[in-house]
Amino acid sequence: MKVVEVAAGLVYREGRYLIAKRKTDVHLAGFWEFPGGKREPGETFEECLGRELFEELNIRIGTPVPFQVVRYQYPEKIVELHFFRCGIESGQATAVDCAEIRWVWPHELEDFEFPPADRPILEALRRQSV
Repeated sequence: MKVVEVAAGLVYREGRYLIAKRKTDVHLAGFWEFPGGKREPGETFEECLGRELFEELNIRIGTPVPFQVVRYQYPEKIVELHFFRCGIESGQATAVDCAEIRWVWPHELEDFEFPPADRPILEALRRQSV
């Protein structure tokens, strides 16, 4: 089964995380997620994250800090998600290549529907904010 490698950003500002709603014409449409995307050949996960956040949200980030790796098997593919903590260095987050974005407090994350692969991250963030 194909493994899709993804870099995702836990973009943090003043106690809140940036989340993005997936567009209607993509895998897991309508779910909320931590922004990021698929790694291109020859790209590091950090480079991938920087490129994806610029393409999707028009922001540049500082040096991403590794947080956690989650491997999850969907019926059609396996995703390996590399999550990084990061902050915005320049730009104002805008929903360029996603349906919508929001800044949410850790305790509000449970109010949004995320893909099953993100559950370990949601739990880790909830534990840290208590």
